[in-house]
Amino acid sequence: MYDATLGGKDNYEIDREVVQRVAEAAPRQSDVARMNRRWLIRVVTYLAGQAGIDQFLDVGAGLPTVENTHEVAQQRNPDAHVVYVDNDPVCNVYGRALLEENLYTHFVAADLTEPDTLLAHDDVRRHLDLTRPIALILCGILHHVDDDLDPAGIMQRYIDGLPSGSYVGITHFWDPADGSEAHKLAKELEHRFTALGLGSGWYRTRDEIASYFGDLEMLEPGLVELDDWWPSGPQLRERFTEERLLLGGVGRKV
Repeated sequence: MYDATLGGKDNYEIDREVVQRVAEAAPRQSDVARMNRRWLIRVVTYLAGQAGIDQFLDVGAGLPTVENTHEVAQQRNPDAHVVYVDNDPVCNVYGRALLEENLYTHFVAADLTEPDTLLAHDDVRRHLDLTRPIALILCGILHHVDDDLDPAGIMQRYIDGLPSGSYVGITHFWDPADGSEAHKLAKELEHRFTALGLGSGWYRTRDEIASYFGDLEMLEPGLVELDDWWPSGPQLRERFTEERLLLGGVGRKV
């Protein structure tokens, strides 16, 4: 669905249908997807550059779109290794075909809700050295994990399995839970995602999202609206309500 929201060509009919139904309530939702991608680019640029990270594990990657994690990381460090993980076999077959000539970038079929199995996967271990710091990226994916699966518990197991010096980057749908118009839109979008057969998408509170970072040391400015995380320039207009309903942050394991 992410590629369809960005206006890409590598997506399914059902993805385009979901995008259309969401746009009925949130006409600027495509801007939210672009904002999410800008955040990813800034985060990976920082981690591959200033932070010196040369290993990236991008979980829930979906179909490749534009300015992907490996492209951004390898612009800063051509030797950076990137492993994408998704449980959709079509995504993995297509992703491997696109990246077959890139020796440092790989797709692995695994389920993000099984962190112990994922981190122990032979292909993950073959391409990433988990005795050295890595960057774990979950960009726009945890809000598709049902509360019954305990997303905070899942994230704690990831964090426990990472070496010291690693980073975790997360973006997530946000519900201000304050009775505002933003809160009402969050609940309407959640209803469309979860109750109208459009897939999944839970809008959670700031405290709930913050819990996914466990005891990681948060990088400044913390857990914020996406364009407030190291923006590339000044804010030129007031944000649309849709654009406010996504938070992101990066934490470091000390």
